[in-house]
Amino acid sequence: MKEPVKTIRDTDEDARRLARRLVRSARYGAIGVIEPGTGFPFVSRVLTGLDVDGAPLILISGLSVHTDALLADPRASLLFGEPGKGDPLAHPRISVRTRAERIRRDDPAHARMRARFIARHPKAALYVDFPDFAFFRMTPQSANMNGGFGKAFLLEAGDLLIDSPAIADVAQLEPSAIAHMNADHPGTADLYARVLGKSKKTGWTLCGVDCAGLDLSNLDELMRIEFDEPLSQASELQTKLVQLSRFAREK
Repeated sequence: MKEPVKTIRDTDEDARRLARRLVRSARYGAIGVIEPGTGFPFVSRVLTGLDVDGAPLILISGLSVHTDALLADPRASLLFGEPGKGDPLAHPRISVRTRAERIRRDDPAHARMRARFIARHPKAALYVDFPDFAFFRMTPQSANMNGGFGKAFLLEAGDLLIDSPAIADVAQLEPSAIAHMNADHPGTADLYARVLGKSKKTGWTLCGVDCAGLDLSNLDELMRIEFDEPLSQASELQTKLVQLSRFAREK
């Protein structure tokens, strides 16, 4: 008797790496919510950032349908993945089920999220402090990923979030690390982008640092450089940056 076709593959480390890259390198995504009053699914586009543990962040206006929807029902899905040339369905994408939490301006985490989001999206500085805008932290619950035809995977929250005892300490170092790298080591971000990200462009700068990797920006482009393993101590950050630079220069 012929065995049934296995439509969902076993989730291995390659699948987890791809899933994390899709989420962490995204500038924007599609958000799906339940519209209050009608009960219909409602989809819109949102800019996305990352909290220090890898949870997506969104900054949205209180005038939007999706803000009302999230306040009424915090369940939402985020779709990430850029279509390339040819068939858009042949390119990887991931749908992440999340639970939204509105971040109050007096929350200690607000300043951190604001700084990280603006570093990723400088133009957001024009409206981030408007009274009707608010950050929502979109904590992953689970995800479905399609890595291309015949490459479907199911993922758990832990597959997407950063797990390290050094998250808070690295978050405190992040602003000074970014300033130091961009001011005192000009060209290093270009080196990372060229060798580790296969970019042919120049003008890259460091815009984010966390326990799992680096975020680079170049005008409207973002690039994610993942570490082989998450940092376990904040003191490992400098060593990791030196190792990446040495590796890139040897290539």
